[in-house]
Amino acid sequence: MGDLCFENVDPQSESALNSMRSYFGELDQRFSHGFDPGDTLNADADHFREPQGRFIVATANGVTTGCGGVQLLSPNIAEIKRMWIAAEQRGRGFGGQLLGHLEVVAGELGATTVRLDTNSVLDEAIAMYTGRGYVDIAPYNDNPYAHCWFEKSLKQGGHPD
Repeated sequence: MGDLCFENVDPQSESALNSMRSYFGELDQRFSHGFDPGDTLNADADHFREPQGRFIVATANGVTTGCGGVQLLSPNIAEIKRMWIAAEQRGRGFGGQLLGHLEVVAGELGATTVRLDTNSVLDEAIAMYTGRGYVDIAPYNDNPYAHCWFEKSLKQGGHPD
């Protein structure tokens, strides 16, 4: 299977922007009405910087394989955003490794609960989230592309249950 290496990067670094552009391109292809990120690469950057968040780029054997961001919604609740693994790297357990790392990051930021949203066409993501202890919750944001909202409690110290 192999392991990923994780690097906390500025959300406007070349590696972060390239990863998010690849992610947004995939969403545009998979969503029936496309995906328009608007100005999110600039507008949301501060949410993924310390002290309220972090942006992670994942690599395997030196090749960028995925990314994900964590932002605090409140002092105890973090949100995982922009989680993506390159299509050619899927099926190797990297999604679970990245999700676990992002949960640890959420705990390091002080969160005891982590939330995320996703689109209903992303079946593999939904299966991974529910398989890792996420439960359905009522919508907590107005993301026009989200159909599913999830939450998970973290153990003390920020580690997943």
